[in-house]
Amino acid sequence: MSNTTGGGGNPASPPIPADMPDDPAVARANGLLYPRARTAAVIGTFIILAIGCLYVAQSLLLPVLMAFLLSLVFSPVVRTLKRYRIPESITALVIVTSLTLAVIAGVYGLSTPVSKWIEDAPRIEWQLRSKLAALGGPLEKLRDAQEQVEQATEQAQAADVQKVILQEPTLISQAAQSAPEIVAGIALMMVLMLFLLSSGDMVYQKISRTLPTDGDQRTGFRIAQDIEREVSRYLLTISVINIGLGVLIGGLLAMVGMPNPFLWGLVAALLNYVPMLGAVVGVGIVGMVALVSMPTLTQAFLPPAIYLACTVLEGQFLTPALVGNRLRINTVAIILAIAFWGWIWGFIGVLLAVPFLIVTRVLANHVAGLGGLRDILGPRDDTRPEP
Repeated sequence: MSNTTGGGGNPASPPIPADMPDDPAVARANGLLYPRARTAAVIGTFIILAIGCLYVAQSLLLPVLMAFLLSLVFSPVVRTLKRYRIPESITALVIVTSLTLAVIAGVYGLSTPVSKWIEDAPRIEWQLRSKLAALGGPLEKLRDAQEQVEQATEQAQAADVQKVILQEPTLISQAAQSAPEIVAGIALMMVLMLFLLSSGDMVYQKISRTLPTDGDQRTGFRIAQDIEREVSRYLLTISVINIGLGVLIGGLLAMVGMPNPFLWGLVAALLNYVPMLGAVVGVGIVGMVALVSMPTLTQAFLPPAIYLACTVLEGQFLTPALVGNRLRINTVAIILAIAFWGWIWGFIGVLLAVPFLIVTRVLANHVAGLGGLRDILGPRDDTRPEP
């Protein structure tokens, strides 16, 4: 039997692993690196799962978030009328009923022109291609050569080879399939908004009471009030501006002979909720429709020029003067938010991108640990009351 003790009777030290670093600094660095790597892996997995949940649950989350945003917009109206002894439930019922009737009237009014555009889509495409032929001669020749090569390849194939053509569903069939889901989402949004407006500040108080200490509860209630104030002011101001812009563009397009000017005024009002990108998309759409609808290129140039002039005046002078500091957010952050939420939730996500940024900025202004996020989004709002 081998002796396991030294001369002093103490047990022998355990063998040192071969991969153990000799330098204490390296060992200490490894001890700090591995926990951080595990934390980063957990956070990354959580972010990926959260993005997946946002995409999968959009049919539920979109009506709920829209209800909360609209309740933020109309909460000051409910609170103001309450001072004149008008019950909150009555005001909420009137607001929800008016919005429901407005949605029904808008869908009914737009059903005829939209269905006509869908039916005339092949003819419009042919007219657009014929009018662009003079501007894109080389591209047209290249496409003709490509078609000739494809025809020659098809003729060289065996006669007994059968082709399988997959016909994609039309826009009308897609709309018919998604109509029940859309109607259910709108109904959920309206009902939830009715209860949120009727409850007043009860929702804010209940959420703040879930925080552990009294100071946290007061801070949470103040954050909720600031979010309501900032989002409601921004959305109300932008909505008034967009309605005026839509009326102006629709009237001017009607004066120059643009078909369906009401439709394009509504499109302009909706697209203007998307900063910068909405105006570019609107000019492109109106330009293509004008190129098909107008008899000459000179007349076709007027509608997109009018649209561009109105949006430039609105974006450079009117909106900065009325919105002011409420949209002092980094332009890169706005573009990235529009791209991300548009990728997740489509056009509705694009509309919600800027309100989400405003909510994030309010949270960053109040929470001390979010100073880096506050610097990324934009300058701090020092006008808020100190806690």
